[in-house]
Amino acid sequence: MNSSVSRPLISPSSCFLVMGVSGSGKSHIGRQLANETGATFIDGDDYHSSLSIAKMSRGEPLSDNDRKEWLETLAALFREHRQNGEPVIIGCSALKRRYRDILRQGAPGLRILYLHGERDILLKRLNSRGDHFFNGEHMLNSQLDTLEIPGDDEAIRCNIEQMPAEIIQQFLARIQQ
Repeated sequence: MNSSVSRPLISPSSCFLVMGVSGSGKSHIGRQLANETGATFIDGDDYHSSLSIAKMSRGEPLSDNDRKEWLETLAALFREHRQNGEPVIIGCSALKRRYRDILRQGAPGLRILYLHGERDILLKRLNSRGDHFFNGEHMLNSQLDTLEIPGDDEAIRCNIEQMPAEIIQQFLARIQQ
């Protein structure tokens, strides 16, 4: 994508969530979307506690309690950017509707991009990255089992087999309708 092209019109207080299971490309797509729109990108993984990171590194899935403070922190980041009139995109798994509800407490008009992919593609992607604390088939299966797929009323769904530029253009076109 060429960021010298005029940027899509998004309001200064726009808040976007790029969600999906690990390996779906949340960070990659989120960064590119931020570049395209002029928004700030925040990787939700950077806000996990050291205890949660250690737990996931051992192959142990996080519980709802493990995620609660993390999600509240991300909701506060949405709120802060919205109040400051700064568009923001956060990449976060947001696996359950109630997790997304917590995030919406910081951004009532939250627009969600759900990155969907088949298990085999996700696993291949996970196995190809060696520097991330979240690796392994067991952890992916846990996330897929936990995932409450958002409906059309909640998110715009894009298939990760598309090129990133296509995903971003599809999402931007849909939010501007």
